[in-house]
Amino acid sequence: MDIKAKIGELAAKISGDESMKEKFEKDPAGTVKALAGNIPPEQIQPIVDGIKTKISLDKLGGIGSGIGGLFGKK
Repeated sequence: MDIKAKIGELAAKISGDESMKEKFEKDPAGTVKALAGNIPPEQIQPIVDGIKTKISLDKLGGIGSGIGGLFGKK
């Protein structure tokens, strides 16, 4: 299984759905299990950590572009 691809896929699903975001915040491992299906138990936590990182970086990217706009950069 390509963990990097799975992280990207699941992060997109979670960040695109507000109720899914709330569910992920409350029970990240359970949400990953429900969305991804048959994932080996030892891979769940690395995927959860990767999703958290990806969502955080995506938020920072949006903030960064907003700040750049304040200084006249686009």
